[in-house]
Amino acid sequence: MRTVVIAGGTRGIGGALAARLRAAGDRVIAIGSADANLTSVRQTAELATRLPDRIDVLVLAAGRFNSRRVETAEGFEQTFAIYVLSRYLLAERLRGSLERAATPVVLNLSGTGGIRAGRLHWDDLQLTRGYTLFRATMQGARANDLLGVLFANRDPDTRIRYILYNPLFVDSGLHRHFRQPQRALVGAAAKIFGASVDATAARLADLLAAPPTTPLTALCRGKPVDLSRPEFDRSAADRLDAVLTKLVDGVLGARH
Repeated sequence: MRTVVIAGGTRGIGGALAARLRAAGDRVIAIGSADANLTSVRQTAELATRLPDRIDVLVLAAGRFNSRRVETAEGFEQTFAIYVLSRYLLAERLRGSLERAATPVVLNLSGTGGIRAGRLHWDDLQLTRGYTLFRATMQGARANDLLGVLFANRDPDTRIRYILYNPLFVDSGLHRHFRQPQRALVGAAAKIFGASVDATAARLADLLAAPPTTPLTALCRGKPVDLSRPEFDRSAADRLDAVLTKLVDGVLGARH
């Protein structure tokens, strides 16, 4: 029986995946807002200490999207805090627990997957100027591509397989975060053209049953994405690592 931790596992794609894996016999720990505030560096770090010492699969699916800029108590833009910082912290803090599993996998439901949209605003990662939901989401997606590169290259001998997966258009309720009339338009389009959360969860469950053997894989709705693309630049990943380390140290202290 595998132990699966799903951050963002109480609703949407993460919730559907949690239900499917439980039905298949896995032990699933679905993390929602009642378990920890993943917009908080402190609470995310504390959560990692409460999770099992052996984890077979870590799924990073938590996100929060706002039409207006929201700043956390720790001073971070909220989308960046949960979409980038929490995923960075959980993967790094749980590396030891993953290494104890037979075939450990990190599945990150994000990343632009090679889509040419969004960029990192290195001079203003907290988007204090010109915030929009789209800019925040696309910056987070691009950052997560680099988190995959960073994790896979941190230890070249690791057995952990890191998968970046972009499910593309899914009827997951994201339209609720838009203002009208965009909310109605995006919601209607999702109903007509988007994949269901159950169909997406089924694809992900199949992927986790037979994960790739390479340290890093990027998939766009199941199709491989070329890791030589600029979205996966190693120097940019190292730069992001330095920035995130400094931000985390600023909250937890340099000896955390």
